Amino acid sequence: MRSHLPAELNRFVGRDRELARVDRLLLDARLVTVTGVGGVGKTRLALRAAATTAEQERYCDGVRLVELSSLTDPALLDHAVVEALGLTDHTARPPRRLLLDHLAERELLLVLDGFEQVVVDCAELVRELLRGCPRLRVLAAGRLPLRIDGERVFTLAPMNERDALALFAERAAESRGAERPSEGDGPAAAELCRRLDGIPLALELAAGRLGTLSVEQLLRRLDDRFRLLTGGGRGALPRHQTLRTTIGWSHELCTGAQRLLWARLSVFAGAFDLEAVEYICVGPDLPQQDVLDVLGELLDQSVVVREDGAGGLRYRLLDTVREYGAEWLAATGDAERLHRRHRDWYLGLATWCELDWFSPRQAEVAARVEAELPNVRAAMEFSLASPEDTHLAQYLAGTLWFYWAGCGRLAEGRHWLTQVLDAESEHDSSRLKALWVLGYVAVLQGDAVAAIAALQECREEAESRADAVAVAYAVHRCGCLALVTDDMPRAEELLREALAGYEEVGELNSNVLMGRVEMAMAVGFRGRLDEAVAICEHVVEVCDEHGERWARAYALYVLAYAAWYGGDPVRARTLLRETLAVSHTFHDLVGTVLTLEMLALVEVDAGDPAEAAVLQGAAERIWPSVGLPLFGSAYFYAAHVLCEERTRERLGDAAYEKHRRRGARIETDAAVARALAGGQEADGVRELPPAREGQQPEGPGHAEARRLPLRAERGDGGLKR
Repeated sequence: MRSHLPAELNRFVGRDRELARVDRLLLDARLVTVTGVGGVGKTRLALRAAATTAEQERYCDGVRLVELSSLTDPALLDHAVVEALGLTDHTARPPRRLLLDHLAERELLLVLDGFEQVVVDCAELVRELLRGCPRLRVLAAGRLPLRIDGERVFTLAPMNERDALALFAERAAESRGAERPSEGDGPAAAELCRRLDGIPLALELAAGRLGTLSVEQLLRRLDDRFRLLTGGGRGALPRHQTLRTTIGWSHELCTGAQRLLWARLSVFAGAFDLEAVEYICVGPDLPQQDVLDVLGELLDQSVVVREDGAGGLRYRLLDTVREYGAEWLAATGDAERLHRRHRDWYLGLATWCELDWFSPRQAEVAARVEAELPNVRAAMEFSLASPEDTHLAQYLAGTLWFYWAGCGRLAEGRHWLTQVLDAESEHDSSRLKALWVLGYVAVLQGDAVAAIAALQECREEAESRADAVAVAYAVHRCGCLALVTDDMPRAEELLREALAGYEEVGELNSNVLMGRVEMAMAVGFRGRLDEAVAICEHVVEVCDEHGERWARAYALYVLAYAAWYGGDPVRARTLLRETLAVSHTFHDLVGTVLTLEMLALVEVDAGDPAEAAVLQGAAERIWPSVGLPLFGSAYFYAAHVLCEERTRERLGDAAYEKHRRRGARIETDAAVARALAGGQEADGVRELPPAREGQQPEGPGHAEARRLPLRAERGDGGLKR
């Protein structure tokens, strides 16, 4: 069982009694909140306690961490939890509903960290989750309680002298260029720990200075600083003031360049990379060529921490340190300029990522946007705060269409697109782009009403302003809507019009190639399968030339259907597995579930009806996160109907239901791994409990499609060979 917790980068020191207390509370209560002053070690203690429960396999569905410290908009709280749980949902279903459905039967420990900025909304969310999910437990860490029924609060005190000394010595030894304090330093180190009130962050900041100062020098400087800030009243120092004093003292020990960079780094939300720092934080007083060295100095002093992840090497300011830097930045009068530079950098990053999405670097682009999402959100929020900049927020939300639609972020994409379009803007091109992207997202979510409204407004405005590019995109997405609502003649007409418009303006990207694939689906459903194959073979050629994988996967899906129809299930299976691997890599749930449905049909003809039933059950569990099963479309649903008929015929009804129910208990990752491995169980993957009755009802079109005759029987290019 995976814990999904970050690995510890340095050794956890002390806190044995506190860990034992939190552990006992977690056994007795469903909500435990660790509170305390900033820097006292709430997060580290909570993560250590959670890791211990994971090692003991106390929760069947593991432990999940939700980091909320960079979240300022309460409207994004549910999205943040959905993201942390690794859920993908393409429907118009509210994220709160998705969370309740997902967690309803799971035995899981949810760790919430840094919720102070959204405490009221977080309390409401936790209350609702605990009421609706009886096996869920929550461990929260923040500066104040959530104050809801059933909450057990554990106030974390500063370290005792023994633990504080051990931590100070440990971090001193880790600091570059420093030595572990000697026995002769013992009295001074003990006094230092006492003056710092045993607050871990304060101890770590002090230890970071031992590369240049001795313990005695640290103590003398700290003594002077305390007298200056408290008027000599050391004995009555409030702990929060002690921490602030420590950070202020560390700030005073920095050079002018270090202080300046510290303040400017506070504009970042979450982690950041060196390139962003070198663009945003430079100026006449901090040349670009000096940034790397100054950043390294802040790293050595534990002002900045290093993170290694999927997005590469990144850096982060601890929250309390960032807040302190933000106050200094505001005092300099330079905050507005720095936030604008921050916004401009992420506008440029989004533009580059959109262009690079149509390249061999699609996977890297997806990982980059994922890593930068907190900063992208901050950039949109900053732009929305000024009426003259709302068009930039619209541009940013629209430019990220590939991320919303191609990487499983439809719900958050719709949130931002709706928000930016509610703001007035005189920049028509940005607004038009946001409109067609909103229409696209609504189509994929199965919300035809919202899709029509956005796309119609986009087309009318684009035509009135002679914006041929926006017209082509609006027409394209209207054709996509016709495709999934079974109006194939209209779909073909609109998609041909859109493709002609793209060609006229010289547009070629993943969107255009998807338009060609959708055209292939429309003509294929109308009985012209040879034409569909020719279109998709050309799409694959173009994708291979440019290294494009996302649209290529959908083209392979159509070619796999043609191979199966032509009596070659081996080739069809090979193509579908390649399609599935790509779709799942990008968290594209639409592509993933469509491929699982088609693979099930192929497995029947390949001689494994039991595996076909398992795959149908797995797809059945996924569809509620997409929308109507197979879009409620009789065309798309015909393959499912035929597969079920043949599987029941070969297995019998009882055996079919047994295997289908088994598949419905397999999570998406495990179902994909199983399909790619040829029906083999993935090691270490636990099947989910059966869904509760009524939890995942058949959507409209499910039962109706079962009653409809297959399109083949009506001469529309159908399925039966």
